[in-house]
Amino acid sequence: MNNDVYEKYIFAGKVAAEAREYGISLLKSGATLLEIADKVESKILKSAAGLAFPVNISINEIAAHFSPRHDDNSLTLKKGDVVKLDIGAHFEGYIADTAVTVEIGSNKYHDMIKASSEALENAISIIKPKISLFEIGKTVEETINSYGFKPINNLTGHSMQKYVLHAGMTIANIGDKSYKTKIKVGDVLAIEPFATDGAGFVNTGEGSNIYLCKNFSRSGVFLSVYWVLKDLKS
Repeated sequence: MNNDVYEKYIFAGKVAAEAREYGISLLKSGATLLEIADKVESKILKSAAGLAFPVNISINEIAAHFSPRHDDNSLTLKKGDVVKLDIGAHFEGYIADTAVTVEIGSNKYHDMIKASSEALENAISIIKPKISLFEIGKTVEETINSYGFKPINNLTGHSMQKYVLHAGMTIANIGDKSYKTKIKVGDVLAIEPFATDGAGFVNTGEGSNIYLCKNFSRSGVFLSVYWVLKDLKS
């Protein structure tokens, strides 16, 4: 990866991180999902970056991939909700993908949130050229298990390339030895630990209002149709 490309990834990451922290400040009881999404997306666009995908705001048993409709002001946050805020920014096609989980006004799921956060930190700490995807997944699984939870085995991280959010490499949240691929210099990875007190996998719900944008522009979207993923409780 040359320095110019590297700097573009760094800029996209800076924009995404700032948008994520801004988004956290908006996650309050009574706030509408549409208002949160609109404000976070506006912040990204004002930073001279583009949207890698619409802001995802997935609540409680909805594990991932929910984005509010442009005309729906009925969905609001309430005390006790567990909110997954997932944000993607790009600069000239070089993508940053970041997420955070916040519990609204309560502390019931503190340990579960901490398990996912620590799993991410531990996975990042071992990443280096020639480490296998199996070792990353194993680290995520062992960390989440140490808190008494299960990783979601059919939600994964992924590699990224210019204008391609999901570029073919899968980073599991479990220590599956079939993931033999070893990462190399220049790979760009999104690691996405998910902890659950449920069955350890998700099923597919209804469409999530995220679609492929074929004509890429500053605000281009790089995902094909995504589906809401619901955590199974038993």
